[in-house]
Amino acid sequence: MIKSIHMLFAILSVSGFISRIMLAEFKPTLLQAKLAKIAPHIIDTLLILTGLTLVFQGNWLAGEYGWIISKIIILLVYIGLGVLAMRNTGMKRWSYFVGALACFGYILFIAISKHGFI
Repeated sequence: MIKSIHMLFAILSVSGFISRIMLAEFKPTLLQAKLAKIAPHIIDTLLILTGLTLVFQGNWLAGEYGWIISKIIILLVYIGLGVLAMRNTGMKRWSYFVGALACFGYILFIAISKHGFI
């Protein structure tokens, strides 16, 4: 159950990120709405909390846990690139955007394979 909720928040997080980039590019005034400012933080917080719940519920720290640390490191890179994508314009925005999506894809790979770089 928690895994399904975690996956839902992951999908909401990345789709929200893509939506915000599109809004920033084509309708930036819509990003000033209170919901557009608050919702990403709520979704991402719940994503992290459900992830932590899975780690402790699954007792994954008892064994090989390098993949979890890898996911956390790549998550921080994803967040950083996402912030840069939102703050920049033009080709820089799109470069950071693609980089952030690549990080998300790598996080997904690690989650499925349970093999990280650590």
